[in-house]
Amino acid sequence: MLFKRVKPLDQIIATAEKKALTRQLGALQLTLMGVGAIIGTGIFVLTAEAGQKAGPGMMLSFVIAAVVCALAALSYAELASMVPVAGSAYTYTYGVLGEGVAWIVGWALVLEYAIAAGTVAVGWSNYMNGLLLNTDLFGLVHPGALSLPEFLRTGPQDGGIFNLLAFLISLVIMFLLIIGTSKSAKVNAVLVAIKIVALTVFIAIALPATKHSNFQPFLPNGWGSPLGGIGVLGAAASIFFAYVGFDAVSTAAEETKNPNRNIPIGLIGSLAVCTIFYLLVGYGAVGSVGSQPMLGADGIAIHPGTLEMANACKGSEALVCSKEPLAHVLRLLGFERIGNLVGLAAVLALPSVILVMMYGQTRIFFTMSRDGLLPAGLSKLHPKFHTPHVLTLITGIAVSLFAAMFPVGVLADIVNSGTLFAFIMVSIGVMVLRVRQPERHRPFRTPAVWLICPLAILGCLLLFVNLGVHTLVLFFGWAIVGLVVYALYGYRKSHLANGTEPA
Repeated sequence: MLFKRVKPLDQIIATAEKKALTRQLGALQLTLMGVGAIIGTGIFVLTAEAGQKAGPGMMLSFVIAAVVCALAALSYAELASMVPVAGSAYTYTYGVLGEGVAWIVGWALVLEYAIAAGTVAVGWSNYMNGLLLNTDLFGLVHPGALSLPEFLRTGPQDGGIFNLLAFLISLVIMFLLIIGTSKSAKVNAVLVAIKIVALTVFIAIALPATKHSNFQPFLPNGWGSPLGGIGVLGAAASIFFAYVGFDAVSTAAEETKNPNRNIPIGLIGSLAVCTIFYLLVGYGAVGSVGSQPMLGADGIAIHPGTLEMANACKGSEALVCSKEPLAHVLRLLGFERIGNLVGLAAVLALPSVILVMMYGQTRIFFTMSRDGLLPAGLSKLHPKFHTPHVLTLITGIAVSLFAAMFPVGVLADIVNSGTLFAFIMVSIGVMVLRVRQPERHRPFRTPAVWLICPLAILGCLLLFVNLGVHTLVLFFGWAIVGLVVYALYGYRKSHLANGTEPA
């Protein structure tokens, strides 16, 4: 059932051409899209959580996560250049491993894109709350004068009722996506520039303030162990979220000019730029103020996101306790106004990550609908804006509600589970296709494929098993729900199975 329906790659491309999106994005826009997706909550918010899990050793966590992503990016680049249509890992898997596996991948990508969009919205609200509560907005108002009531300021996890800020920003991004991709890309370019400037300012201030003593002990929690969720590997599994999004470039393949050239540039270029920034930011944060984890009564590091962690952090100015770590570091260094500016930059720029994640989700659902695995009405294009407005509306409302009611920390791991699974399937697909269709034209070829792809799979598995037991239980539970949906609808309605491909 899972492997017997394989949709030929030529048919996938032909199907896309019948109901295609407009090609309007170039290499620079794609690279900016990738940077916009990557640089976000992971570095602006989850730096504190990585410090709690690994201490100064989170520097190694950044490197491990970057290497795994680089290996996966090479696989993505080959398939995206061969099959320049929307759908990302879902489409590639459909053409190589079969419809059932493709459905599971598409279902898992909901964890990557939709949940990630909500997670970033919560991270954005943390910085906005920080500005509203702790600053005078540059002398315009008294500190806290514009803050929301407590019950609307945060989500249920923090004692509030409804995270209004996260809810509203998600709806704004939804409407921006409905009015058009090119408009979204232009806004995204501005937001990416703001993030780059903010991180550059942070690096310029934090690096000179680094002290060798802040890196000792370097591995307070060791390397970690499978299912433990702590240590360097546990932090790498979490900080992987900081790199999630580079593959969103591949979801734009169908809207890309000269995709054979521009998709690989966008994928690898955005990942390279972000890795350099992450290492410099991480080094500056750890070296300037330290990042030793908070310990429980048993002398063992407390798991982030728990009530015990919240109690341990009361009244503490430690980096690992901050919800807006980069702004917090600068304030501790005596640059309060610049810290506030970095917080403002996060408020202005994090929406670009929500935009790209929500964009990627709608394009994957669009492709699944076009294949008959979801209702055809979902892939309807707006008569004026030529965007899949129905899908965008549904996705946007779901993301906004999700962002209003759930926390940021633990959910990043759930996002990572879906992403790592998709990366594994793409790497397998590259190797399978090399055997089945060695003569097929490959505008970009993964170098040393029989080394790179197995290493990508092993790296993803290493991070996957270090996400923690609860995350893996949620992932497999979500996969089971997906299989039920496929059995009840997609398996029977599939255009490939029924020969009902739209004309």
